Amino acid sequence: MTLVRSLLFDLAFYSWTTLLSVLALPALFISQRAAARVSELWATVSLSLLRSIVGLTYEVRGRHNLPEGPVIVALKHQSAWETIALWVLLKNPAIVLKQSLARIPVFGWYMKRGEAIIIDREAGPKALRPMVAAARSAIADGRSIAIFPEGTRTPVAARQAYHPGVAALYMQLGLPVVPVALSSGLFWRRRSFLKRSGTVLVEFLPPIQPGLDRRHFMTELERRIEAATAMLIVEGKQAENISGAVPATYEEY
Repeated sequence: MTLVRSLLFDLAFYSWTTLLSVLALPALFISQRAAARVSELWATVSLSLLRSIVGLTYEVRGRHNLPEGPVIVALKHQSAWETIALWVLLKNPAIVLKQSLARIPVFGWYMKRGEAIIIDREAGPKALRPMVAAARSAIADGRSIAIFPEGTRTPVAARQAYHPGVAALYMQLGLPVVPVALSSGLFWRRRSFLKRSGTVLVEFLPPIQPGLDRRHFMTELERRIEAATAMLIVEGKQAENISGAVPATYEEY
């Protein structure tokens, strides 16, 4: 049944994505906000398709930890799920994306017009300056920055080094950083076709206020995200009766 539902979802998802991408092309010639609204609509319907076809829903906790005004939101990255859900979880975010995604036909057009923050990983440290400059521009427009500190999707129970981009934003912008933990990898694994039913848990954690040095900030960010994620994974496995390895416990971080 999981296989059939996953196949039906993919058919519906790609059909919906193609249809909207074509019908909404005029938005690319209107404004950044118009392109962002298309992305919001795409994400809203896509999550509805996940719920109705696959039986995959989500629960958001800790929204009160999102301060008023622009902030930096640093999310755990386990699945394609959060790349869709970001447009619903946050209002018109400036998402930090790798350059290869911006090169995808049509998708890349919307990302560029929506003023995502495109970074060239091959440029190494040289990519940080234009990233911070683009983030400043987004903040001036009242938009929050969304970034995946790991830079790539990480399987449940695995660890990935946190990249310095999030530290550059924290040090240069002087904004709070809101860590986000989640359990999406339990249901839609990295590079997997299969999607299982259940409830993705998403938790906005208390913000890390400006003022820490780079090393302490990175240590604290990773500790908070990984510890909270470990707890959500354990809770999700128990609730959905899923077996398999789990991340380290909170006490180990």
